Amino acid sequence: MKRLLLLLPLVAGGCSSLANAPLIGLPENAPARPETVGAYPAVHDIPPPRGGQTLSVDEQNRMEAELAQVRARQKSVAASDAAALAKGGGKAGAKAKRRPETPAAK
Repeated sequence: MKRLLLLLPLVAGGCSSLANAPLIGLPENAPARPETVGAYPAVHDIPPPRGGQTLSVDEQNRMEAELAQVRARQKSVAASDAAALAKGGGKAGAKAKRRPETPAAK
């Protein structure tokens, strides 16, 4: 008998008609449910082709060279900041806040 009483709320909790009951269901300030359910997103639609132009081989090589220069400069700044922190005990804050110079646009 006790098992039946314990299972009754679980069985009754699945009833959707009880969700609208005043003491059990939705609060008074809950927004109304929409009349129609929204459509599923179109997952199989293919996006339109891109309109932009790709980089030429020369442009791509120039960009890669610029990125390599920036990477090397940042690596050296990080190494010098780490050395200053190790040596000075945390006094490299002004140097760490400095932004590296960006290469001029050609």
